[in-house]
Amino acid sequence: MPGIDESRPFIPVNIAVLTVSDSRTEETDRSGRVLASRAAAAGHAVVDKRIIPDDVPALTAQLRAWIEDDGVDVVLTTGGTGLTGRDVTPEAFSAVWEKEIPGFGELFRWQSYEKIGTSTIQSRACAGVARGTYLFAVPGSTGACKDAWDGILAFQLDFRYRPCNFVEIMPRLREHEMSREKA
Repeated sequence: MPGIDESRPFIPVNIAVLTVSDSRTEETDRSGRVLASRAAAAGHAVVDKRIIPDDVPALTAQLRAWIEDDGVDVVLTTGGTGLTGRDVTPEAFSAVWEKEIPGFGELFRWQSYEKIGTSTIQSRACAGVARGTYLFAVPGSTGACKDAWDGILAFQLDFRYRPCNFVEIMPRLREHEMSREKA
């Protein structure tokens, strides 16, 4: 049965939160605050929080900076995952990730279906990994952020979650780099 194994220690991870929006400010960024507060309440370290406009070059530059930062294990973004012309988060993610995690978007939409029905088809929530850093993109609504955290990320970012979780494989995410260095 899946669940938290209390015999295992909790291992906090370093999380950066990014709101992708042309209109939000620190005062109006409720979705970014939801992700940051839930991550902190779970025991993780929120090491950075920013707002960037819906712009692929700006977004990819920030993602690359965090990917290269050994002090960031996970990037959570909110916003820019819809279908309008300004929604470019998935395009920026695909420009930087080494591996896509398709199950994240699939599971997010499956969860959302129970709450918003077929409207979930308009979400392009996605995830991937680059240089050992996890990248998760969720829609910009506070409800979507709560659903993503409470239904998926709270478990997958908890080392105690069984049968498996993202934290326990973090040390192995860069194996391909090590094998190239030995060659």
